[in-house]
Amino acid sequence: MPFLDLEMFGAVPGIDPETGFHWDDTKRYVDHVGLADDGKRKVFELNARRVYPRLDSLLTTTTGR
Repeated sequence: MPFLDLEMFGAVPGIDPETGFHWDDTKRYVDHVGLADDGKRKVFELNARRVYPRLDSLLTTTTGR
């Protein structure tokens, strides 16, 4: 199978055998940075809303924020 035909979710599939965490589990790194709640919202929610404008529209319509 050619490399370009491969599809996967996340950056790297699989689990690190030394830690037991998924290789692409970047949320745990952000959690350990020590951001305040507003900073976490910017990283997780507002970035997703910027990248997926239809999601932002749907969430704004259903939640009002």
